[in-house]
Amino acid sequence: MDAPLWLWLAVIGGILVMLAIDLVAHRKAHVISVKEAAAWSAVWVALGVGFGAWLWSTYGAEIGQQYYAGYLIEKSLAVDNVFVWAIIFSFFAVPRELQHRVLFLGVLGALVFRGIFIAAGAVLIDQFSWILYVFAAFLLYTGYRMIRTRDEHFDVENSKVLKTFRRFVPMTDAYHGQRFLIRRAGVIVATPLLAVLVLVEITDIIFAVDSIPAIFGVTSEPFIVFTANAFAILGLRAMYFLLADLIHRFTYLKLGLAFVLIWVGIKMMLLDVYKIPTSVSLAVVAVIIATSIILSLRATRGQERYAVEVTGAPPFRLATEDELASAEPVWGRRRPVTDAAAPPSASVSREDD
Repeated sequence: MDAPLWLWLAVIGGILVMLAIDLVAHRKAHVISVKEAAAWSAVWVALGVGFGAWLWSTYGAEIGQQYYAGYLIEKSLAVDNVFVWAIIFSFFAVPRELQHRVLFLGVLGALVFRGIFIAAGAVLIDQFSWILYVFAAFLLYTGYRMIRTRDEHFDVENSKVLKTFRRFVPMTDAYHGQRFLIRRAGVIVATPLLAVLVLVEITDIIFAVDSIPAIFGVTSEPFIVFTANAFAILGLRAMYFLLADLIHRFTYLKLGLAFVLIWVGIKMMLLDVYKIPTSVSLAVVAVIIATSIILSLRATRGQERYAVEVTGAPPFRLATEDELASAEPVWGRRRPVTDAAAPPSASVSREDD
């Protein structure tokens, strides 16, 4: 498939329009309900599936199947990313009305970084075809590692990224609405929201290291790799608000994702021996994911929604009204902060860094 320039521009333009619509729809900080998240999830999934149907009808079944295989892999791996976000938000006690802003910027950054990774991967594969075997070995190792660590969770407190951030960036323990930076007594300090955004971006980059080689295992077309990634990522914010309180019910999903990576790694290893049809790859991935989800839901039947809890997390808090009034904006003139309420009873339980 040789995607023309106009098609690239049309897709990128459409993505920017969708991001703008999403930003306008959520321009004011508010709690995203499960109903609203389900509606937006349906919209994003419909767009992703619909684009695949257009590819199928325009460029043929092989291209359509490659797109759907890539989209399914990226969407499935994204669920694991959502669960990591839930742990990060719980650790920092991020108010639910502020979470969408972080995720919006996180997804925007993810699109940029993944675009860079995809371009680099395409160049490497074009120049060094043997790199596919390196990708395959990496996927096999990653799948094996996921099986061994399937019961472990992301440790935010001991994260090297967070430790580095705290060492070099002064940070307050109070949220000041949707601000990432404030000026206090003439000194610029970060709010916890900036630390959360940095962790979200870094964890997505780490996940991209797994997912980009995986999708190159089912297609070598940069256009399909990019669009499958983009449409899978665009729905991540809504997916988070839909699934964040259900992490405990997907007990076998990580195991299923590990088998998907191993399957793709095996497929890549056999490229010069036997080329497994894309339809078979798509079917195997779909069966693995569906089986892991069904088994998970059956094993946790009857369990209700509840938010992720992280023990030993520092007591981050909402800024008091006095703190909101005294905080100066980093750029521009001071203006009152009205996008997040701050209970007067909030107390400081640790000193600012």
